[in-house]
Amino acid sequence: MNKLLLLSLSCLAISCGSTNTKNKDYVSKYMNTITADDLKTHLYIVASDEMQGRNTGEEGQKKAGKYLISQYKANDISYPKAAEGWYQTVPSEFMRRPFSPKLNDSENIWAFIEGTEKPEEILIISAHYDHVGMKNGEIYNGADDDGSGTVALLEIAQAFMKAKKDGHGPKRSILFLHVTGEEHGLHGSRYYSEHPLFPVANTITDLNIDMIGRRDDDHKDDGNYVYVIGSDRLSTDLHNINEEANKKYVNLQLDYRYNERNDPNQFYYRSDHYNFAKKGIPIIFYFNGVHADYHQPTDTPDKIEYDLLAKRAQLAFVTAWELANRDERPVVDKDGK
Repeated sequence: MNKLLLLSLSCLAISCGSTNTKNKDYVSKYMNTITADDLKTHLYIVASDEMQGRNTGEEGQKKAGKYLISQYKANDISYPKAAEGWYQTVPSEFMRRPFSPKLNDSENIWAFIEGTEKPEEILIISAHYDHVGMKNGEIYNGADDDGSGTVALLEIAQAFMKAKKDGHGPKRSILFLHVTGEEHGLHGSRYYSEHPLFPVANTITDLNIDMIGRRDDDHKDDGNYVYVIGSDRLSTDLHNINEEANKKYVNLQLDYRYNERNDPNQFYYRSDHYNFAKKGIPIIFYFNGVHADYHQPTDTPDKIEYDLLAKRAQLAFVTAWELANRDERPVVDKDGK
């Protein structure tokens, strides 16, 4: 084989990879803009007593939502052009459940970075920004659940916007979706999935981030992990993309125990990603597991391990980068079960 042919084949092999050379040059740079200090600053506001536990449709949640919007504006990130504003209203009646308290009207919040080459294809990165409010005079701050995912979205969006300003914007569009009503029945994500701003057929993946700031008892001696749920339920491609991105950039231990079909916790059905999976959209659920402060007034910002939160948010970012920039969207080759 002559040297010219060998060189040509080598170049072809590189170009056929999942990311092009440009992506390889820049992904680490922008990943590292997601920092523990910035996440901490955001979370001490989002999960402060002032937000009164962010119960669905109540004053504290709406105040937290205004803070999120202020941060997107500060980073020159706007709502989608197809929307009339930052909010997707989720009516009280839609969230009604038998024998449950009536909820007020609430809102999903969306921010958007338009793709440079395939803007019609949409990657969703989601987290719920509600929690359970106040009970018996105590505030349930919800720092981990899901303040951690909420602030991760802010940092991931900022990283993508920095890349775009430098001329390295994502090929596909990214919708940053803060959903409401998760704690009362996955209502906000269900509403979006039934009233999508962009066609379901154009939505390539949902990366859902729900509780990534702590560690559970099974990892008390080593926090360098994250539970990955659902990555292989609809798409072998998606599972492999996440594995490869982690191996190349982050090196967390990816723990799949809660992805087992016979796991009694059945977390696959218990967070907002599931409403996308039901529509045939490949999903990943990033999760740190439960701990003693889960759904307790003791889930406060001082107990978050911000270095772990940053590393897990970075994994979501690098996986999102790959999904947004690779030549092909993940192939759906499984039935979601």
